[in-house]
Amino acid sequence: MQPRRPQSITRTGPQTVLAVVMLFGVFGAMAAGYAGRLNAVTLIVDGEPRSVRTNQTTVENVLREAGIALYPEDRVQPAPDARVTSDATIQIARARPIAILVDGRTIRVRTHAATLADLFAEESIRIGSRDALSIDGEPAVIESRFTGVPATPHTVSIRRAVPLNVTFDDGAAQTIETTQPTLGQALAEAGIEIYLADRVTPDLHTRVTAGATVYVDRSIPVSVQVDGQMIRTRTHRERVADVLAEVGVSLQGLDYTQPPLEAPAQTGLNVRVVRVKEEFLIEQEPVAFETQVAPNPDMEIDTSQVTQEGESGVMQKRTRVRYEDGQEVGRSIEDRTLVRAPRPKIVGYGTQIVIRTIDTPDGPREYWRHFRALATSYSASTAGVSQSNPHYGKTALGWPMRKGIVAVDPKVIALRSELYVPGYGVGVAGDTGGAIIGKHIDLGYDDDNLVIWYRWVDVYLLTPAPAADKILYTLPNWPVERR
Repeated sequence: MQPRRPQSITRTGPQTVLAVVMLFGVFGAMAAGYAGRLNAVTLIVDGEPRSVRTNQTTVENVLREAGIALYPEDRVQPAPDARVTSDATIQIARARPIAILVDGRTIRVRTHAATLADLFAEESIRIGSRDALSIDGEPAVIESRFTGVPATPHTVSIRRAVPLNVTFDDGAAQTIETTQPTLGQALAEAGIEIYLADRVTPDLHTRVTAGATVYVDRSIPVSVQVDGQMIRTRTHRERVADVLAEVGVSLQGLDYTQPPLEAPAQTGLNVRVVRVKEEFLIEQEPVAFETQVAPNPDMEIDTSQVTQEGESGVMQKRTRVRYEDGQEVGRSIEDRTLVRAPRPKIVGYGTQIVIRTIDTPDGPREYWRHFRALATSYSASTAGVSQSNPHYGKTALGWPMRKGIVAVDPKVIALRSELYVPGYGVGVAGDTGGAIIGKHIDLGYDDDNLVIWYRWVDVYLLTPAPAADKILYTLPNWPVERR
């Protein structure tokens, strides 16, 4: 262990304590007397009050004692040299520090101005109608007010508008004033619409300089109708073909445009691209066969038989079909090819004459042909010939009209040949008539014994048969018997 240091012991007697108490009493009395002589003063700095006690006798000294430094532009009420009394109030309105950036220089001021208009009036700064103003970087107008406590500093910027000349390709021109940094922004601010296809010289990113000239070469509006869409654009191209190339539309095959590719591009041009497609349609259609007749000496006259059945042929047709924008607009037959020829139908008709016998009231008679015909009747007075006509009562052969004369179609029944009609008897083909055609006979009578006929009857052509080249082997179908 280290040895303890010797302690110093001070002994205080009663006399020493009494002296100390008396000394503190004297000091307290002196302090109370000094405090009683201080003045209570209220300081109001920018609207904020605070109380101080001072023995200073002037406003200036009170503020110095309170540590309040003043600028010449600050306002003090009462004046700095005014005397201060107890319960006095001193008001201090500090001037606001402002830096004004204008025309490439900085003006620093302290001011009591509440608005930009007041500030510029104090500093005699002229502001144009197109100049751009800002406070602390925020856009402002001439009536804008300062915010914050008066001691808050602000930066006021003035960007001067400069003139810019704009000339258009049609000769029009105008001058604008702008504060925008680039030509593009200046034109947009002035409401001058610039399209992507317009040519602007210098380009839109060029910085604005006072008095600069901008040339605007306008593009023209055009539209292209293609593939169900409408493309609206603007261009400097001179031909329809160039406009299509610019918008990336190509023609293929038979495609065409309205107006044509070489047409000039004009304002409001509307180009229609017509997509054309052609295809070939292959069709087969039947070809009707013919019916041919051929004589057959082994068959009896007025009989027939199919010796060969007909067969339709096949015709192949190739048709060009044209479509425009998906709609069919026309067809044209390119060619026809007979794929299979038709085979005719062959009907054989009999030419063999067979002599048969029929009983008549005058005895049996031979006949070589029998068929059905429509029978009518007439006489001289009903033949339609005037009695004054020299041919009245005469037949086509010049014979006098009488019973037994039959009017016939000479192609069917040879004139001067005999025929037998049951119920009428034997007659001679001795007359013709304009209405007597085909299988139609007109039975002749005397005027005084006319019998009216109108019915189908059996007709027997009596022998001898005419020469083969005088026989009509295939009788006409008219008139048609109705059963």
